[in-house]
Amino acid sequence: MNIAKFNTTINELFPIELLEEFNDDYGFTNTSNDMIKTIGFSTNLSIEVIEQAKAEQVDLIITHHDAWDFIYGLKDECTKRLKEYNISHFWIHGPLDYIEFGTCTSLMNRIGIDNIVRFSEYKSGSVPGIGEFDEAKSFEALVDRLGIELDEPVRAWKNNGNKVKKVGVLTGAGHSTDHIKFALEQGCDTYLTGEASLYSIQYARFARINLLVGSHTFTEMFGVESLVLKIAGLNKSISLIELREEHVEMNPGTW
Repeated sequence: MNIAKFNTTINELFPIELLEEFNDDYGFTNTSNDMIKTIGFSTNLSIEVIEQAKAEQVDLIITHHDAWDFIYGLKDECTKRLKEYNISHFWIHGPLDYIEFGTCTSLMNRIGIDNIVRFSEYKSGSVPGIGEFDEAKSFEALVDRLGIELDEPVRAWKNNGNKVKKVGVLTGAGHSTDHIKFALEQGCDTYLTGEASLYSIQYARFARINLLVGSHTFTEMFGVESLVLKIAGLNKSISLIELREEHVEMNPGTW
C-alpha cells in the first residue's frame, strides 16, 4: 500500500462530512516513506514510540494524537527523527473520537457494554457516549474489568448504592462537569473517562453518580486499534505492531 491508497482507505472509513468538520485535526506529520508494509500504532507520538518503530522496521506510525505543540520542542524532534528513520506518521484526533467505531465505542465494547445507546458526538462540544448492561453489575466488578482491560490502576468513586446499569463514557479529557451532567440527564448511574479534576470529582459526588477514571492514553488506545484493524482488513498485505507506551499518568512518582 502506498500513501495514496492509504488516503483512499481513510476516505472510505470516515464520512466526508466528519473529515471536513475536523479538517485541521488529522493528517500527516511526515511522509518520508511512500510504501507501507508495516503499520505501528499508539495513542501518542513520542520519541519513545518513534524509537520502537525504528527497531520494528515500521513504515507508518498511526496515532490518535500528534506531538502536542505545548510540549515545547517535541514536535520538531519527532519530525526530525521520522525523516531520519524514513518513517511516515499519520494522526487522527477528532474524526476518531466521533466515529461509530472510535475511541468511546471501542472502550465500551472492551468493558462488556451490551447495548450502545449512542456513541460520542460533537455538537458545539463533545457529547459522551451512552451504553447499558443487560444485567446490572456491581460497581466493584466494573472497576476490576476496567483495570484489567486498561492494564493499569483505575481511580474510582462509588457515589451511590445501586448496581451499575447505564454508563456514560467519554475517553481522554472528558472531565468537564457538563459531560457528567449530560450523562446524568440520560439516566446514567456511572460515568467513565480518562481524566479527572477537582470539579468533576466534586460534582459526581454531589450528583451521586459513580465516577471511574483511567488514563487519557489507555482509555483511547482501543479506538486506534479499531482503526488499524479496519485498515488492515481492507489491505491484506499490511502487518500491524502495537507500539507500547508507559502508564506514566498512573505512576505515583518517585523520590
